[in-house]
Amino acid sequence: MQGLHLTADLYQCAGDTAYMLCADTIATLCRAQVQASGLTLVDERWVTFPPYNGQPGGVTGTVLLAESHLAIHTWPETGNVTVDVYVCNFSADNSGKARALMEGVIAAYAPGRRVCQELQRGDIGPGGASPTEWVQEQLTPDACFAFAATRHTQQRTPYQTLELMETPRFGRVLRLDGRFMTSEREEFFYHEALVHPAAVAHPAPRKALILGGGDGGAAEELLKHPSIERVVLAELDAVVVEAARTHLHAVHRGALDDARVQLHLGDGMAFVDATQERFDLVLMDLTDPDTPASALYSDAALARMQRVLAPGGALVLHLGSPVFHPQQVAALAATLRARFAKVRCMGLYIPLYGAYWGMAVVSQELDAAALTPAQVRQRLAERGVGDLQYYNPEVHPALFALPNYYRTLLAPAAGQPMRRVA
Repeated sequence: MQGLHLTADLYQCAGDTAYMLCADTIATLCRAQVQASGLTLVDERWVTFPPYNGQPGGVTGTVLLAESHLAIHTWPETGNVTVDVYVCNFSADNSGKARALMEGVIAAYAPGRRVCQELQRGDIGPGGASPTEWVQEQLTPDACFAFAATRHTQQRTPYQTLELMETPRFGRVLRLDGRFMTSEREEFFYHEALVHPAAVAHPAPRKALILGGGDGGAAEELLKHPSIERVVLAELDAVVVEAARTHLHAVHRGALDDARVQLHLGDGMAFVDATQERFDLVLMDLTDPDTPASALYSDAALARMQRVLAPGGALVLHLGSPVFHPQQVAALAATLRARFAKVRCMGLYIPLYGAYWGMAVVSQELDAAALTPAQVRQRLAERGVGDLQYYNPEVHPALFALPNYYRTLLAPAAGQPMRRVA
């Protein structure tokens, strides 16, 4: 027995009222979504409750699956719904089908707010107990990435679901809302690419602002540059910082408690709006552009970040995967081109993300792609920057050397302005 249990609490549902009141309509929805997900319906049972205190009764129902079950309960008087999906992964991994089923049902209810959780259930095969489970991230509706974990803990923070897992491949791994964030053994791919191309291109970065970055990995890389005097780490979720302090020392190496690092726990954009400081580097070390952090990738949010850049400063962000998120990458690159004079996109494979990934260094003056390997080598030597596992003088220009399909994504449409006035 090994399976995935999904739960969803849906609030302020704005879908068709029949999905709250009519057992037949709900049953039809569930049958259609079960079929669309590729799971197997065995039986079903639905109950409509009588009116109470002048309010219509809700509906409770269960669809029995060959893989396990789907259960729904509606509260029409409050507009709330709970949904459970559980699938057994004994003979095949049905996790992707379970997530597709859950998302299909949720879409019909059109909730104003949703709270979703995942629980890995058991891991007992025919030979007895086994400590291994497969954890995965759904890259797109038709593609996922997975690897083995030997221990897996989960908690709900005020903002998201935080998971820590032990893995043979990457060591300890942090996942937020089902998205892999960082790991002990391969974090250097992401953090070194996020930090050093811009930091080395800047003549002498003194102040840096990190939006997100609660694992401390980006701060640790910044502190390798001796000119850095101050790093403000604006992280929304204090639980992420505490989890990193306790479990991810191999990622931050004490940077979270360095005297040069100021933790700002709370809304990072509120800090941006309130501060009068100007920063040489602003790093958007956030969850992906297609997560609840999506608003921070909008032109309006980018304009607010641009305001806190010092002259010659640069903003660094990741774009998503040109392979799996091409439309997102293209749209975000266009937004950046319209606001910044210098937009230099990068690409590299990030093992924990299971994909070739896009990043960008943008500025009004600083051209991070202009440095030669000789210049990078000289600056690294002058600054005494060492302990690098990915970045080096030859890798610097290689990060900006993009394959043709990625270049095509980034090419502006005919007639599109390259830059507008801020």
